[in-house]
Amino acid sequence: MSDTESITVGYIGLGNMGAPMAKRLLDWPGGLVVCDARPEAVEPFVTDGARAAATPAAVAAEATVISVTVLDDAQVRDVVAGPDGILSTARPGTVIAVHSTISDTTAVELAQTCREKDVHLVDAPISGGAMGAQQGKLAVMVGADAEAFAAVKEPFGLFAELVVHAGDVGAGTRMKLARNLLHFISFTAATEAQRLAEAAGLDIRKLGKVVRHTDAITGGAGAIMLRDTTAQLDESDPWFPILAHTRNLGEKDLSLALGLGDRLDVDLPLAVRALAGLGTGLGVGPGEISTAFAKENA
Repeated sequence: MSDTESITVGYIGLGNMGAPMAKRLLDWPGGLVVCDARPEAVEPFVTDGARAAATPAAVAAEATVISVTVLDDAQVRDVVAGPDGILSTARPGTVIAVHSTISDTTAVELAQTCREKDVHLVDAPISGGAMGAQQGKLAVMVGADAEAFAAVKEPFGLFAELVVHAGDVGAGTRMKLARNLLHFISFTAATEAQRLAEAAGLDIRKLGKVVRHTDAITGGAGAIMLRDTTAQLDESDPWFPILAHTRNLGEKDLSLALGLGDRLDVDLPLAVRALAGLGTGLGVGPGEISTAFAKENA
């Protein structure tokens, strides 16, 4: 019997994200056990060959790799360590993977509780949304020791295109928070761009089409995330001319956008901050345009 055939996987929480992720695990050779508070969420899985469990404890009685996708920290704590939680029946060596976005301190605390019973808890938040879950194209950021990561990497590969070992327990959540920081700041920047475009008499839906099209080509904000440090660069570094060119283009376009905003009386606070911090953030220092802008607005 292969390792995969000897391992039963469990899935707790069959909501908008959990259901499509669990569906990908129906093909797992060792079988799938599912659990959700709503019988109607469990029924399709049973029809497709999974086994149903009434409680997290019942899942752990069968499965040794268990994914958890529930609402928040309180629900995660209850599923893991509550009266009918996983720990009440989990065998030594069981790996509990929490996909919910929770506090990194919750992950670390629960992992310590699990270690007392020789059970691994890993934080494994996901990125890619419901569409990525349905397509099996998620990214999973895993905070785990090497042994636990090895146990989850293969089953995770059924619902994710990218499985990253972020570091020890808690690191997965910290990476997810950094990723979502970029995500929602970008959304806020998008609303600022829409206000400028609307004030200029443009069709903001068409602007959205252009943004989605070109970000698919260039990679969007992630295109600059290529270095292993945020330290300032020496001019002899091969990255310096590349990122200095990016800074110069960015400062020029930001300055032009701010000029348009001034003429249309549209406040663009993120653009002001971006102009001031772009070069330093890229590691090449401020350029001529941002330096001049800072002097003008001192």
